[in-house]
Amino acid sequence: MKTIPFLLLIMALISCRKSEEGTLRVAGLEESVEVVRDPYGINHIYAQNQRDLFFAQGYLAAQDRLFQFEVWRRQATGTVAEILGESELTRDIGTRLFKYRGSMTEEMQYYHEDGIEIIEAYTKGVNAYIEQALESPETLPIEFKALGILPEKWTPEVVISRHQGLLGNIQEELAVGRAVARLGAEKVQSLLWFHPKTPDLTLQEGIDEDGLFEDILGLYEAYRRPVTFRAEHLLEAYRSTPVETALLQRKALNLADRENPRVDSLSIGSNNWVVAGGRMANGKPLMANDPHRRIAVPSLRYMVHLVAPGWNVIGGGEPEIPGVSIGHNGFGAWGLTVFETDGEDLYVYDTHPENPDQYRYEGQWEEMEIVQETIPVKGKQPHTATLKYSRHGPVVFEDTLRHKAYAVRCAWMEPGGAPYLASLRMDQADSWEAFRKACTYSHIPGENMIWADMDGDIGWQAVGIAPVRKDFSGLVPVPGDGRFEWADYLPIAEKPHELNPQRQFIATANENVTPDSYTHWDAIAYSWADPFRGRRIQEVLSGENPLTLEEMKQLQTDYHSLPARELVPYLNSLELSGRSAAARDYFSDWDYTLAPNAIPPAIYVAWENEIRKGAHSRFVPEEAQEILSSLQLERILQWIREPDAVFGSTGSRDAFLQDTFDTAVDGLTQRLGDDMSEWRYGQKALKHTAMTHPLSDALSGAYKKGLDLGPLPRGGNGYTPGSTGNNYRQSSGASFRVIIPVGAWDEALGMNSPGQSGNPESPYYGNLFELWAQDAYFPMYYSRDSILKYSDSREFLQPQ
Repeated sequence: MKTIPFLLLIMALISCRKSEEGTLRVAGLEESVEVVRDPYGINHIYAQNQRDLFFAQGYLAAQDRLFQFEVWRRQATGTVAEILGESELTRDIGTRLFKYRGSMTEEMQYYHEDGIEIIEAYTKGVNAYIEQALESPETLPIEFKALGILPEKWTPEVVISRHQGLLGNIQEELAVGRAVARLGAEKVQSLLWFHPKTPDLTLQEGIDEDGLFEDILGLYEAYRRPVTFRAEHLLEAYRSTPVETALLQRKALNLADRENPRVDSLSIGSNNWVVAGGRMANGKPLMANDPHRRIAVPSLRYMVHLVAPGWNVIGGGEPEIPGVSIGHNGFGAWGLTVFETDGEDLYVYDTHPENPDQYRYEGQWEEMEIVQETIPVKGKQPHTATLKYSRHGPVVFEDTLRHKAYAVRCAWMEPGGAPYLASLRMDQADSWEAFRKACTYSHIPGENMIWADMDGDIGWQAVGIAPVRKDFSGLVPVPGDGRFEWADYLPIAEKPHELNPQRQFIATANENVTPDSYTHWDAIAYSWADPFRGRRIQEVLSGENPLTLEEMKQLQTDYHSLPARELVPYLNSLELSGRSAAARDYFSDWDYTLAPNAIPPAIYVAWENEIRKGAHSRFVPEEAQEILSSLQLERILQWIREPDAVFGSTGSRDAFLQDTFDTAVDGLTQRLGDDMSEWRYGQKALKHTAMTHPLSDALSGAYKKGLDLGPLPRGGNGYTPGSTGNNYRQSSGASFRVIIPVGAWDEALGMNSPGQSGNPESPYYGNLFELWAQDAYFPMYYSRDSILKYSDSREFLQPQ
């Protein structure tokens, strides 16, 4: 007999609701729901009606990710300070400042015609599990015990929170504005890689340049940052000792590249592609997607299979959101990557010298709207926060000395701005036309949505709410006096799109894919990811031979480096000596693949890092180096290709390349020793992955066993399709992957590292970590026969 999962087993033993083996009574259900769990932790949910389907999704997701759900709820409601103290008060103020305050009816119905029913059912399912868990608090996961807290109930407002979304570029906008204030618009244009058009970076009259260096976005950034835990947050019995903490910090410094914590910021992205049946060896269209986000435990994504009348969809999404955002139904498959969309602007106001609650707009004084919120604070009296709003949005900073105020206008404050929830409409699409219509509801994030279906269609539709700016670029702060308004939002159907191209594939990887023939440039962003991943994917897909599923797996985890292919040949003309010459010899027959356990990748990546660091130090003036913390590699390669304009001569460029290579070799010697045969990429002291539980550093050794995973070897970097980020300890990349042959649904492949569950005691907590680190996949079964054949457990949730 197959066993039921650990958490269900515990509940079965302690709850009187269990009436027979394999059956659990759950208050709130209308009819019986069957749950089949496969060996990879995916719950296949079979419900007899739509309401029970999403109730069960919420119930089971909360069961797997209860602590993650509680942290999400507190982030969404601005109640983190209630459990972690005054240090989190700024976060909670920011959360409440950016709270969605529109009509909840309009908001929920936006995502699906039955949005109210779906979101409320999901929330009730979450709460049903919380009620059961609270009956036996001693069985709660370790995090609740260590913090001395209990999970609390959800409301639909938690589901539609925007706090973890990929929302906009406001931080880039302020950074560019500060850089322009220090260097001038022309110099900043020369350093940053803006395209496909050239933005106007002029700081307008009314912008106080010195004032831009105040902590303008402190509330916004506090609202958006991940929650971190320290020993003092825990009950004393669970806390790590100062000695343990010091050892952990030293270990972390050995494992991770902390020399530049921002070095990974430009490497977060995603890959996706669809291939027409005519290019595939089996004649069937295929969809592949691997979104790249922060590597964490528990996983950012959660996989599920939802089956009920009108629904039969499998794939992944964020665990706290109903539906599936990446996956397939019985008609087609879809995936996403970020399509850079500028949905935020920073407005600067002149405020009344005698009344800072008034700001000037179109020559008149307008009153800010004021809202007061009471915020609970652990160990303190509740704090009363005064929140202010202009006509453009939340006021994030008031400069009373200069009589200025700053507000962030957010397109994602419109109804429909909750990330990924519009996927509910996509989950039921039965054709390209239906899928594209569903895309028109997808406001956040800006994405490249791709589709492949049973009719043989492959398509691409860029989505995301996109303001139209007629008179300004959106890349620097602007006066809020009425001169710089959004003209409208571009209809999503008018964003770039494509259907059945002659090349027989569509691929996106966060690079600019807007065709030259496009016309609505006033709603297209200027900043895009480096193009290397996208170019490599297109290179492979453009080959002459039919493509196989195995080749798609290889491409999704491909470590071939286009920058290496371009840079390494320059070494042949350099007059290297000693250890640098010996290091260069390792490249003599290298294929430019950043494979683990190989020596050339270690040498190359060290050199690439020094090139980036050296270019930043040499070309970014000192007064702006902290503002512009990194340069895109493509921009640096442009300078290397045509050295006269920036380096002054080919000789000066070659000297730069030689100096950076010598520095890289010296650095590897210091890090790994004199023996070059030990300079292998993927080792613990170089390129690896290690997933650390959020409470790991705070917990004492007696309680942290089994929480952390790794280290294990990794290959690649942030510029290879198999993206592993640009830190030596992988901090970003694709923990979630799917490859879906359309129509051959049981041949679909998936991955969701480290596992489906966030409970360290669950067998599904870290069971996928090693498979993922080895770039392996698991079968993503869709047919009921296959699901039952390979199931780990089968359970019936019955109405109480």
